[in-house]
Amino acid sequence: MQTGASLRAESPTVEHTVRIVLVGDSTVTDGAGWGLGFKQFVNDHAECINTSAGGRSSKSFIAEGKWKKALELKGDYYLIQFGHNDEPGKGPERETDPATTFTTNMLRYVEEARAIGAKPILVTSLVRRQWDKSGNGKINSSLVPYVEAVRKIATEYQVPLVDLHARSQELCEAWGKEKCVAFSPIKPTNQVDNTHLNAKGSVIFARLVIEELRKAVPELAPCFRAEPNAGLPVLP
Repeated sequence: MQTGASLRAESPTVEHTVRIVLVGDSTVTDGAGWGLGFKQFVNDHAECINTSAGGRSSKSFIAEGKWKKALELKGDYYLIQFGHNDEPGKGPERETDPATTFTTNMLRYVEEARAIGAKPILVTSLVRRQWDKSGNGKINSSLVPYVEAVRKIATEYQVPLVDLHARSQELCEAWGKEKCVAFSPIKPTNQVDNTHLNAKGSVIFARLVIEELRKAVPELAPCFRAEPNAGLPVLP
Protein backbone atom coordinates (compact mmCIF):
# COMPACT_ATOMS: atom_id res chain seq x y z
CA MET A 1 0.00 0.00 0.00
CA GLN A 2 1.44 3.35 -0.96
CA THR A 3 1.96 5.94 1.71
CA GLY A 4 1.00 9.58 1.33
CA ALA A 5 4.69 10.44 0.97
CA SER A 6 5.23 7.95 -1.85
CA LEU A 7 2.13 9.18 -3.64
CA ARG A 8 3.40 12.74 -3.46
CA ALA A 9 6.80 11.63 -4.73
CA GLU A 10 5.20 10.04 -7.80
CA SER A 11 2.94 13.05 -8.48
CA PRO A 12 3.89 15.65 -11.10
CA THR A 13 5.81 18.60 -9.72
CA VAL A 14 3.46 21.37 -8.65
CA GLU A 15 4.32 24.61 -10.44
CA HIS A 16 5.48 27.32 -8.05
CA THR A 17 3.17 30.32 -7.76
CA VAL A 18 5.31 33.44 -7.77
CA ARG A 19 4.62 35.68 -4.79
CA ILE A 20 4.89 39.41 -5.46
CA VAL A 21 4.75 41.73 -2.45
CA LEU A 22 4.04 45.45 -2.80
CA VAL A 23 5.61 47.79 -0.23
CA GLY A 24 4.97 51.51 -0.07
CA ASP A 25 2.74 54.44 0.82
CA SER A 26 -0.83 55.39 -0.15
CA THR A 27 0.08 55.79 -3.83
CA VAL A 28 0.73 52.02 -3.91
CA THR A 29 -2.34 50.93 -1.93
CA ASP A 30 -5.39 49.22 -3.40
CA GLY A 31 -7.67 52.06 -2.30
CA ALA A 32 -5.76 55.14 -3.45
CA GLY A 33 -2.83 54.00 -5.59
CA TRP A 34 -1.82 51.65 -8.39
CA GLY A 35 -1.96 48.48 -6.27
CA LEU A 36 -5.46 47.36 -7.24
CA GLY A 37 -4.77 47.92 -10.92
CA PHE A 38 -1.55 45.95 -10.61
CA LYS A 39 -3.45 42.99 -9.17
CA GLN A 40 -5.76 43.05 -12.19
CA PHE A 41 -2.77 42.37 -14.44
CA VAL A 42 -1.49 39.43 -12.38
CA ASN A 43 -2.43 36.05 -13.85
CA ASP A 44 -2.65 32.56 -12.36
CA HIS A 45 1.12 32.10 -12.37
CA ALA A 46 1.48 34.60 -9.53
CA GLU A 47 -0.16 36.11 -6.50
CA CYS A 48 0.15 39.69 -5.30
CA ILE A 49 0.04 40.77 -1.66
CA ASN A 50 -0.15 44.50 -1.04
CA THR A 51 1.37 45.55 2.31
CA SER A 52 1.58 49.26 1.48
CA ALA A 53 -0.08 51.69 3.87
CA GLY A 54 -1.26 55.27 3.63
CA GLY A 55 0.84 57.94 5.28
CA ARG A 56 3.95 55.81 5.63
CA SER A 57 7.48 56.79 4.71
CA SER A 58 10.60 54.69 4.24
CA LYS A 59 11.27 55.39 7.93
CA SER A 60 7.86 54.83 9.55
CA PHE A 61 7.09 51.66 7.55
CA ILE A 62 10.12 50.07 9.23
CA ALA A 63 9.56 51.66 12.65
CA GLU A 64 5.98 50.39 12.85
CA GLY A 65 7.03 46.82 12.08
CA LYS A 66 5.27 46.73 8.72
CA TRP A 67 8.46 45.83 6.85
CA LYS A 68 9.13 42.94 9.24
CA LYS A 69 5.62 41.60 8.54
CA ALA A 70 6.15 42.00 4.80
CA LEU A 71 9.36 39.96 4.98
CA GLU A 72 7.54 37.25 6.91
CA LEU A 73 5.37 36.70 3.83
CA LYS A 74 8.45 35.16 2.14
CA GLY A 75 7.81 36.86 -1.16
CA ASP A 76 9.79 36.03 -4.28
CA TYR A 77 9.78 39.66 -5.43
CA TYR A 78 9.33 42.89 -3.45
CA LEU A 79 8.31 46.08 -5.27
CA ILE A 80 9.34 48.96 -3.01
CA GLN A 81 8.22 52.58 -3.45
CA PHE A 82 8.65 55.44 -0.96
CA GLY A 83 9.21 59.18 -1.13
CA HIS A 84 5.89 61.01 -0.75
CA ASN A 85 5.86 60.98 3.05
CA ASP A 86 9.63 61.27 3.38
CA GLU A 87 9.46 64.88 2.25
CA PRO A 88 10.12 67.85 4.59
CA GLY A 89 7.12 68.89 6.64
CA LYS A 90 5.78 65.38 7.18
CA GLY A 91 6.97 65.27 10.80
CA PRO A 92 10.04 63.79 12.52
CA GLU A 93 8.55 60.30 12.68
CA ARG A 94 8.33 60.20 8.89
CA GLU A 95 10.57 62.67 7.07
CA THR A 96 14.02 61.70 5.81
CA ASP A 97 16.88 63.30 3.92
CA PRO A 98 17.31 61.99 0.36
CA ALA A 99 21.11 61.83 0.53
CA THR A 100 21.38 60.23 3.96
CA THR A 101 18.54 58.68 5.94
CA PHE A 102 16.30 57.95 2.94
CA THR A 103 19.15 56.26 1.10
CA THR A 104 20.04 54.25 4.21
CA ASN A 105 16.44 53.10 4.59
CA MET A 106 16.04 52.12 0.95
CA LEU A 107 19.30 50.16 1.07
CA ARG A 108 17.96 48.32 4.10
CA TYR A 109 14.91 47.22 2.13
CA VAL A 110 17.14 45.96 -0.66
CA GLU A 111 19.58 44.13 1.59
CA GLU A 112 16.96 42.53 3.85
CA ALA A 113 14.87 41.35 0.89
CA ARG A 114 17.96 39.77 -0.60
CA ALA A 115 18.81 38.20 2.76
CA ILE A 116 15.65 36.06 2.63
CA GLY A 117 16.38 35.01 -0.95
CA ALA A 118 13.91 37.43 -2.52
CA LYS A 119 14.51 39.86 -5.38
CA PRO A 120 13.93 43.54 -4.53
CA ILE A 121 12.69 45.88 -7.25
CA LEU A 122 12.82 49.63 -6.64
CA VAL A 123 10.00 51.84 -7.89
CA THR A 124 10.36 55.61 -8.12
CA SER A 125 7.43 57.57 -6.70
CA LEU A 126 4.26 58.17 -8.67
CA VAL A 127 4.49 61.84 -9.67
CA ARG A 128 2.39 64.41 -7.85
CA ARG A 129 0.41 66.42 -10.37
CA GLN A 130 2.07 69.68 -9.28
CA TRP A 131 1.31 71.80 -12.33
CA ASP A 132 3.44 74.84 -13.09
CA LYS A 133 1.46 77.95 -12.19
CA SER A 134 2.47 79.59 -15.47
CA GLY A 135 0.09 77.25 -17.27
CA ASN A 136 2.82 75.81 -19.49
CA GLY A 137 1.50 72.28 -18.94
CA LYS A 138 4.61 71.11 -17.12
CA ILE A 139 4.87 69.48 -13.69
CA ASN A 140 7.32 70.75 -11.06
CA SER A 141 7.81 67.64 -8.95
CA SER A 142 8.98 68.10 -5.37
CA LEU A 143 9.84 64.40 -5.30
CA VAL A 144 12.87 64.68 -7.59
CA PRO A 145 15.56 64.41 -4.84
CA TYR A 146 14.02 61.14 -3.61
CA VAL A 147 13.59 59.84 -7.13
CA GLU A 148 17.23 60.55 -7.94
CA ALA A 149 18.32 58.77 -4.75
CA VAL A 150 16.39 55.64 -5.77
CA ARG A 151 17.85 55.72 -9.28
CA LYS A 152 21.35 55.98 -7.80
CA ILE A 153 20.80 53.00 -5.49
CA ALA A 154 19.43 50.94 -8.37
CA THR A 155 22.52 51.66 -10.44
CA GLU A 156 25.13 51.21 -7.74
CA TYR A 157 23.64 48.07 -6.21
CA GLN A 158 22.32 46.52 -9.42
CA VAL A 159 18.69 46.56 -8.34
CA PRO A 160 15.99 46.37 -11.05
CA LEU A 161 14.29 49.76 -11.39
CA VAL A 162 10.76 50.74 -12.38
CA ASP A 163 11.01 54.48 -13.05
CA LEU A 164 7.35 55.21 -12.43
CA HIS A 165 8.07 58.86 -11.66
CA ALA A 166 9.44 59.48 -15.15
CA ARG A 167 6.72 57.45 -16.88
CA SER A 168 3.87 59.01 -14.89
CA GLN A 169 5.13 62.56 -15.39
CA GLU A 170 5.47 61.97 -19.11
CA LEU A 171 1.94 60.59 -19.33
CA CYS A 172 0.38 63.38 -17.24
CA GLU A 173 2.08 66.14 -19.23
CA ALA A 174 1.05 64.49 -22.50
CA TRP A 175 -2.60 64.39 -21.43
CA GLY A 176 -2.68 67.78 -19.74
CA LYS A 177 -4.21 69.01 -16.50
CA GLU A 178 -7.86 68.75 -17.49
CA LYS A 179 -7.69 65.21 -18.85
CA CYS A 180 -5.83 64.03 -15.72
CA VAL A 181 -8.92 64.86 -13.65
CA ALA A 182 -10.49 61.69 -15.08
CA PHE A 183 -8.21 59.47 -12.97
CA SER A 184 -7.93 61.75 -9.92
CA PRO A 185 -10.10 61.33 -6.82
CA ILE A 186 -12.17 64.28 -5.63
CA LYS A 187 -11.58 65.47 -2.07
CA PRO A 188 -14.48 66.15 0.37
CA THR A 189 -13.77 69.85 -0.28
CA ASN A 190 -14.64 69.18 -3.94
CA GLN A 191 -11.04 69.83 -4.95
CA VAL A 192 -9.10 67.52 -7.25
CA ASP A 193 -6.68 65.17 -5.45
CA ASN A 194 -3.49 65.48 -7.48
CA THR A 195 -1.59 62.84 -5.52
CA HIS A 196 -3.78 59.75 -5.42
CA LEU A 197 -5.66 57.66 -7.99
CA ASN A 198 -9.22 56.49 -8.46
CA ALA A 199 -10.04 53.00 -9.81
CA LYS A 200 -9.51 54.14 -13.39
CA GLY A 201 -6.16 55.71 -12.54
CA SER A 202 -5.07 52.62 -10.65
CA VAL A 203 -5.18 50.56 -13.83
CA ILE A 204 -3.69 53.27 -16.03
CA PHE A 205 -0.58 53.66 -13.88
CA ALA A 206 -0.31 49.97 -13.02
CA ARG A 207 0.02 49.41 -16.76
CA LEU A 208 3.12 51.64 -16.72
CA VAL A 209 4.55 49.61 -13.84
CA ILE A 210 3.92 46.37 -15.73
CA GLU A 211 5.50 47.74 -18.91
CA GLU A 212 8.65 48.70 -17.02
CA LEU A 213 8.72 45.39 -15.13
CA ARG A 214 8.66 43.43 -18.38
CA LYS A 215 11.87 45.23 -19.36
CA ALA A 216 13.61 45.37 -15.98
CA VAL A 217 12.68 41.86 -14.77
CA PRO A 218 11.87 39.85 -17.92
CA GLU A 219 11.46 36.58 -16.01
CA LEU A 220 8.31 38.08 -14.46
CA ALA A 221 6.66 38.69 -17.84
CA PRO A 222 4.79 35.33 -17.85
CA CYS A 223 3.05 36.41 -14.62
CA PHE A 224 1.13 39.25 -16.27
CA ARG A 225 -1.89 39.50 -18.51
CA ALA A 226 -1.77 41.63 -21.63
CA GLU A 227 -4.92 43.38 -20.42
CA PRO A 228 -6.38 43.72 -16.90
CA ASN A 229 -8.97 41.12 -16.00
CA ALA A 230 -11.46 43.83 -15.04
CA GLY A 231 -11.21 45.54 -18.42
CA LEU A 232 -9.12 48.53 -19.47
CA PRO A 233 -10.58 51.93 -18.51
CA VAL A 234 -10.88 54.31 -21.42
CA LEU A 235 -10.45 58.02 -20.82
CA PRO A 236 -13.35 60.15 -22.04
